[in-house]
Amino acid sequence: MDLTVVAYVVYLLISVALTMWVARTLSKNGRVFLADVLQGNEKLADAVNHLLVVGFYLVNLGFVALYLKNADAVANARGLFEALSVKTGVVLLVLGVMHLGNVYVLNKIRRRGLMEREQRPPVPPQGWTGPAGKGPGPWATPAAGV
Repeated sequence: MDLTVVAYVVYLLISVALTMWVARTLSKNGRVFLADVLQGNEKLADAVNHLLVVGFYLVNLGFVALYLKNADAVANARGLFEALSVKTGVVLLVLGVMHLGNVYVLNKIRRRGLMEREQRPPVPPQGWTGPAGKGPGPWATPAAGV
């Protein structure tokens, strides 16, 4: 068997295995983060998590397939390892960049949600001016005899 074909097979096995491992890890551990970003809506967090995983698979496996072709034929074991290291390294970098991009976007959404929650008063304002005809309201100084 030609060493170039061996390089293709090993590259595909490593890349697909890495993609599956990263997707499962991100899905499992990112669920809690998504639930926080989406203010505790578990069903929506699960749906978004699933959509992110599907998109992750599509983009990364598409990249792996497009990056399969090797410009030079692999002549020996050294060339095989060099080709595999370059291809696997690029796939790992793409996985990392995709992960950081997702975390950045989700963190921006989370911060916006936190800012909106902080801007709302914890209790609706009550009795700021007092009801008409029923006294000065709760903010008035108490009477001397009370």
